[in-house]
Amino acid sequence: MDVSVLGFGGAEIGYRGVPNDTVRQLINGALDAGLNVIDTAECYPGGEEKIGETVSGRRNEYFLFTKCGHEGISISAGDHWNPRLMAASIDRSLKRLRTDRVDLLQLHSCSEDHLRIGDVIEVVRRARDAGKTRFIGYSGDGCAALHAVESGAFDTLQISVSIADQEAIDLVLPAARARGMGVIAKRPIANAIWKATTKPDPYYQEYWARFQKLSYDFLNGDMAQAVSTALRFTLSVEGVHTAIVGTTQPGRWHQNAELLKAGPLNAREFEAIRARWNAVANPEWVGQT
Repeated sequence: MDVSVLGFGGAEIGYRGVPNDTVRQLINGALDAGLNVIDTAECYPGGEEKIGETVSGRRNEYFLFTKCGHEGISISAGDHWNPRLMAASIDRSLKRLRTDRVDLLQLHSCSEDHLRIGDVIEVVRRARDAGKTRFIGYSGDGCAALHAVESGAFDTLQISVSIADQEAIDLVLPAARARGMGVIAKRPIANAIWKATTKPDPYYQEYWARFQKLSYDFLNGDMAQAVSTALRFTLSVEGVHTAIVGTTQPGRWHQNAELLKAGPLNAREFEAIRARWNAVANPEWVGQT
């Protein structure tokens, strides 16, 4: 797949209940501006439906990624990795997305224990064999992601890489590069949560707390420049092929794409961010889902 370096993430349009008219304007505008990667998941409330309802008519213009597992398959927490329910959820995702196949089907934050059992991997392999997906991948972090890479079962890896989340750079990405895997960076600008002046909602609190300690100088100036530096950092990491950014605002994807025209960070800027991370980060600063 020849992917655009900036992709669109479907979590926010789902979780925030963005109206279909806005989603239609948002994604169509991004497709017109050069987007060709749309990433979503079974567990993003309404996310798959909104994508299917608004841009299924342009299906051949973009690579479509989704995920199975995690939460949302069943109201019973213990059933997230039930192979039968997972298989049913894949068919449900295709129906929601209004397509007969996705380009990439990913296991979503599956634990290392479940990966080692192997049943969940067989579910996505069977979906691939049945033509429901072209490729299979793993989306997650930490040692589970490393095991997924080393298992040789997956074509791609989706993992958190940002100025506030750098564990993967040393722990997982070298192994992914060695295997020639496609790498998708999630949360590449750490939700831009550095701009929050008060403690945010729980999902964002870990990154917010890290930024209090990292205190990058470049985050104190112009917001667009800060986002540019953060996003270009992620895309300067060796082996990262595309970065998935979510938004609820039409035109924002194009604005972010424009920021990338400055190109990768130079070596001095990149190494300064890495040095600050290495000086401040502690072992508890692991990859965040």
